Amino acid sequence: MQRHDVIILGAGASGLWCAARCAARGLDTLVLDHAEKPARKVRVSGGGRCNLTNARITPSDYLGQNPHFVKSALARFTPADLLDVVHAAGLETAEEDHGRIFCRQGAQAVAEFLVAQARDAGAAILTRTPVQDVRHDPEPSPGRFAVTTPGGGHAAERLVVATGGLSWPRLGASGLGHRIARRFGIPVVDTRPGLVPLPASPGLAAFCHGLSGTALPVAITGSPDSPGAPEIRGDLLFTHKGISGPAVLDASLHWLPGQTLYIDLCPGHDLAALPDAAPRQDVKNALARFLPARLAAELCRREGLSGPVAALPRKRLLAFLDALHAFPFPPSGTEGYAKAEVTIGGVDTSRISSKTMQSLALPGLCFIGETLDVTGRLGGFNLHWAFASAQAAADAI
Repeated sequence: MQRHDVIILGAGASGLWCAARCAARGLDTLVLDHAEKPARKVRVSGGGRCNLTNARITPSDYLGQNPHFVKSALARFTPADLLDVVHAAGLETAEEDHGRIFCRQGAQAVAEFLVAQARDAGAAILTRTPVQDVRHDPEPSPGRFAVTTPGGGHAAERLVVATGGLSWPRLGASGLGHRIARRFGIPVVDTRPGLVPLPASPGLAAFCHGLSGTALPVAITGSPDSPGAPEIRGDLLFTHKGISGPAVLDASLHWLPGQTLYIDLCPGHDLAALPDAAPRQDVKNALARFLPARLAAELCRREGLSGPVAALPRKRLLAFLDALHAFPFPPSGTEGYAKAEVTIGGVDTSRISSKTMQSLALPGLCFIGETLDVTGRLGGFNLHWAFASAQAAADAI
């Protein structure tokens, strides 16, 4: 049984960030991960561009049963704090729309930066090392955590669980962190895929398939039976299965099975003015002033509307146009964890200190990153949470 000061399970963004800070303080730090390479999810994040953080982060950008849990860590580790470290290492960043901050050198460079940070500080990183068992021996106080792997055992007084959630299983995601929490009596909030495309119900499947590749700005609201769900604005992309795009991914955080989403296909435009603005145009061409031509033509075809605007029954036309501000889309489900960017739910934060990320009942046991019941919106929020929660845990170890 090899002895260490800190064992960190998971060589992702949160695990490596925590390891670098612990090792820099002279702590014997070991990182264990079953994957072939560390930081696998980071390497493909942001489509290979890596959306590191967001310049406009607030606690309201995160979901979880306890909306206040993120406040302490976010206040103590800001986007500016992260960028100071990133820039000092020679990486360059660029801020884009909606406050999103990307690494100019790409995701691979960020992954190598995180690995180098940890190793240069003195942390040991063992990949291809699955965890077989985790246990806690309370004697002598404060006790020691023992981790069993195929290559032998490791023990430390502090154990940090940074194994992530269930999203992207092809990159090695598993429920290990949630199993460890349950083993030590910590509840896990029910999980589901988040930031995930939504397939169409049978009645809209052919409609979406025919429009695959068509994108437009929209505003999405939830069902009347899901009060509190925000209006989400952004781009929607039709796919051969249903809908995707930034607005849809964010809407998936709030959608529950059985609910219908309502999509304003022309936010900011008054379609009711169309009959008077273009009376001689064919209706599909008139509508194409506001919508992609393919979508305008398909919507008119579905409604059975054709010919000059002025020749159509005005009441029917106005009802059709009004409905485009609340187009109903009942998803048949989600595309699952395989296509989800994050996991909603996770380790119950009511049992975790928001200042130290440690278990309130078992000091020395920390949970950080996506393992926790904390989920951010699309746009760099989740990766920033990985760093902020890791920093909070490292500061307290």
